[in-house]
Amino acid sequence: MTVSELANAAGLQVVSMPSPDAPVECGYAGDLLSWVMGNAQQGCAWMTIMTNRNIVAVAELIDMACIIVTEGSDIPDDVAALAKDKGINVLATELPTYEMCAKVSGLI
Repeated sequence: MTVSELANAAGLQVVSMPSPDAPVECGYAGDLLSWVMGNAQQGCAWMTIMTNRNIVAVAELIDMACIIVTEGSDIPDDVAALAKDKGINVLATELPTYEMCAKVSGLI
């Protein structure tokens, strides 16, 4: 499944989608950036409530398929712009992280 297909199937809001055809190979949930850096996998859809600039750096470092910001966390304009500049797909949802994880798991 691609990021674009996941966004459509899960009803996600697109914040940044420079790579809509990136394959989503797995999911990961976490909010402690150092933990995510050590445990998330390439090609994952990362679910988090974090919205600072560092999420873009972590996603770029690991080569994630996308970041899914959950629970209606507000994504600052500068973070959205940075994600676009760095080629990072960012999606958003009002759903709690647990529910989004279950939805992603059922789709991929």
